[in-house]
Amino acid sequence: MRNQAASTTSFPRHDRWSPMTLLAALGCLALTLSACATTAVTARAPAASTHGPDSQGLAVNDWVRAFRGYALAQGISAATFDMAFANVSYNPRVAEANQNQPEFSRPVWDYLDRAVSDERIARGKAKHAENTAALRAAEQSYGVPTSIVTAIWGLESGYGANLGSKNIIEALATLAYQGNRRAFGREQLLAALRILESKDIPPQRLVGSWAGAMGHTQFIPTTFLGYAVDADGDGRRNLWDSLPDVFASTANYLDKKGWQKGRPCFTEVRLPQGFDYAQADIDVSQTVTTWTARGVRRMDGRSLDTAGVETSAQAAILVPAGHKGPAFAVYENFRAVLKYNQSQSYALAICQLANRIEGRGEFIAAWPKADPPLQALSERQELQRLLARKDPGIGEPDGIIGRRTRAAIRAFQASNNLIPDGYPTQSLLALMRTKAQ
Repeated sequence: MRNQAASTTSFPRHDRWSPMTLLAALGCLALTLSACATTAVTARAPAASTHGPDSQGLAVNDWVRAFRGYALAQGISAATFDMAFANVSYNPRVAEANQNQPEFSRPVWDYLDRAVSDERIARGKAKHAENTAALRAAEQSYGVPTSIVTAIWGLESGYGANLGSKNIIEALATLAYQGNRRAFGREQLLAALRILESKDIPPQRLVGSWAGAMGHTQFIPTTFLGYAVDADGDGRRNLWDSLPDVFASTANYLDKKGWQKGRPCFTEVRLPQGFDYAQADIDVSQTVTTWTARGVRRMDGRSLDTAGVETSAQAAILVPAGHKGPAFAVYENFRAVLKYNQSQSYALAICQLANRIEGRGEFIAAWPKADPPLQALSERQELQRLLARKDPGIGEPDGIIGRRTRAAIRAFQASNNLIPDGYPTQSLLALMRTKAQ
C-alpha cells in the first residue's frame, strides 16, 4: 500500500516492497512541570537540519525515493541505503507515539521517588561493583565519576535491561515522513545511515526507542557520531554490546559538554528569609561568593565553598517545588547533565542517584506533598487563562509553565501577600478561582 494511513504501508527498498512486523512503541517517561523534554533523545538533539526532502504532499514511496537520492548525494552508498531500508515499513505506532502529548505531569517528588528508588540504588551499587574496571577506565580518560555514568546507565535503560526494540531506520523514517518532528527525523535518519556506512553496527542490531535513542545510555544517531568511543579496541563503537564503549562514550559526552573534574553537581541549601525567588532560576547564575553574601548556606549552616566548589564558581539556585520544598545550588556539572537531557528533574535525579550509589544520604528538606503542583493539562491552561485577565502577555493557554507564566504567577502571588516563587499549586489555583468570582 502507498497511503500513509495504512498500517502495512512499506518503505520501498529502492524499487521493491517488503513489509515488516510492527513492534510495540515504548512509552515516554513523564517528567515534571520543569521538564523541557519528554525523553533523553529529544533533549540531546542538536539543532535540526532543514536539508533533505520534505514529505509535504508526497506519498511514502515517493518520499523515500527522494530521500534515497539525497542520502546518496551526502555520501551514503546505494548498498548501505538499500540494505538499511530492506524489510522496513511505515510504522503508525511510532507516528502515534510522536503525536501523543501527556495530559498529566507528575510532581517532582514522584519522579524522583521512581528514578532514585531503593531498588534502582541497590542495583546501581551492584552494577557499579560488577563493572568497576571499565567504569574507572572511563573516569581516568574523561574525568567523569563512575557513579554519574552508572546513574545515567540506570535511568536510561535500567542498567541495560531495556534497550528498546524498534528498528531505528524504520522509526526515524516514520518521524521524517510525518508529524511535527520531520526535520529532526531527517537529520537523525541520515546520521543512522552513516553509522551503518561506518560498519560500527549491523542493521539488525540497530534498534532502540521509537524516537531514535539507542544503546545502554540511549544516544541518538548524531550524538553517536559525535561522541561514541571505541574503548575496547575492537575497531567498532558498540553501545549495545560493549560496556567499555558505553561507559567511555557517556563520559566523553559529558566531558565535552563541560564536566568539571572533582566538582559536585549541586548542594542542598538553606535560603535566607526574604530571599528573592525571582532569582531562583537556572538562567540566573552568580558566583558562590555572591550567593554566600546574600545569605545562602548549606543545610548545616556552613558556607557553599565548603562543598567542594571555589568561591569563584558559578551557581544557580533552584526550587523545583517552590519555597516550601528543598532548594539547591547547582553548578556547571549540573548543566553538563542538562545537556544530556534538558529536564531539570532528570538532572537532579541523575546527580542524586549518583550520590546514593556512592553511599550518601537523602535530601534533608521535605517535599511539600500536601500542596501538590497542577498536574492536569486542563488545570494549567485554566491557570493561564485566569492570569491572562491581568497579563495578556503570557500568550495562549498551552499548559506549559514557562518563563512568562511564572512571572505572571509571581505578580499574582505578590499582590496577594504570598511568597512569589512562581510555583503553580492546587491551592494557588483555588485562590485564583475565588478572586475571579
